[in-house]
Amino acid sequence: MGHRVLVYVGALFLILFTIFPSSSALISSPDANPPYPKAISDLKESIVKGLGFQSEEVKVSGFDIRDALVGHSVSYEFDLEIDNKVLPFKLLEDVNRWEYVDLPIFQVEQPSENGLVPMRNKKTSSDDVLPVLAPFQLSGPMELWIQDANNMRLSLPYDVDAGVLKKVILADGAVVTVKGARSVSLRHPIDLPLPLNQSSNEFASGLLSLAEQLRRASTDQESPVLSLRIVGPTSLASTSQSPDNKLKLKRLAPGLVELSSMSKDKRSLSTIGANAMTTVLTPREFTTMWPITSINGSNANLLGFEKLLTSVLGPKAQEKGSFKVLKAKVAAQTFMKIGFGIEKKLKEADVEGLSFPEWRTKPETMRMHFEVLAKVDGENVIPENVMRVDPIPLEDTIAQNVITGNVTMSKLPIIESPPSPFTL
Repeated sequence: MGHRVLVYVGALFLILFTIFPSSSALISSPDANPPYPKAISDLKESIVKGLGFQSEEVKVSGFDIRDALVGHSVSYEFDLEIDNKVLPFKLLEDVNRWEYVDLPIFQVEQPSENGLVPMRNKKTSSDDVLPVLAPFQLSGPMELWIQDANNMRLSLPYDVDAGVLKKVILADGAVVTVKGARSVSLRHPIDLPLPLNQSSNEFASGLLSLAEQLRRASTDQESPVLSLRIVGPTSLASTSQSPDNKLKLKRLAPGLVELSSMSKDKRSLSTIGANAMTTVLTPREFTTMWPITSINGSNANLLGFEKLLTSVLGPKAQEKGSFKVLKAKVAAQTFMKIGFGIEKKLKEADVEGLSFPEWRTKPETMRMHFEVLAKVDGENVIPENVMRVDPIPLEDTIAQNVITGNVTMSKLPIIESPPSPFTL
């Protein structure tokens, strides 16, 4: 009977060891030590290398995707060529609102029986729609190269089925409102004349004066027309819903159309019939910037960029000459803000220059806290700015005997207070 019991017990242990091979498999499970998403892991490595640390000499903590803040903003990138020197500029609008958003790049791949399966973070997922620019107006003459807009709507002011458009030519006088665009960029470099302000009109500033000269040059048949690339627009619509001010569509080739203003054609015929050879510009034409007519001359971003351009040009801004715009891009971007810490062991040479009290223990490690602002570009996270963050300062608490020089109360002098008539 005892032999049978031993056999049953041995069989039971064999079954348990077969089902649960070892306890180390539970310790190394993904839930106990979840890995970073690939985008966050690449971000961490690039930042550590950028700060000049070696991965083996520092310990990085943080980069918790549950603490990541996500926001949308607009970035401006310009490359100017002045006196054969290329000056790149990158400006960024402030993010109005930061949110805890579960982006697709925050997915963590968890191992399973059939391989790696992406697992989303346990946060409420927000809409994954890419950020877009606010609606803006463009005025001809110019050409628009459309990219990633297979379902773009064309309204003149009524909806027109023009197929998949790749290129739209705006004739002189044609104005359209662009909605849903993710970015707008310059396709070819352009030359701009100096001095900065060549207009005698009181309404025209320096950039508005340059824009007006560029518009006049675009109307010339010998000069190249201004060419822009627009990514992802959802609609091109006439700025006025009145039938008297609608646009006329002309198909030139598959994916290529030309938009012209019917009211512009009527004004041209009346002008020729009256033999009028002069054009009078109203104050409004001097306060709106061509080709983006939705931007007013008092726009804060426009005034700030004009001030920056004037400071870069210096005395050259008032001299005769020219400068070239090699690149100009405005894009809606998604940014992420996340904090992390770095812990590094200190050597004796690192502590020699520091003064510490005799009673205080010298530190063995140095802890630094950072906050990184990164741009989300598809499946990649590109760091834009890494800022040192100072934590809340800690106050040293010193015992009373340390302050008094470690003297006992028996050795302190007896000080008798002066007598008081109210003392019994």
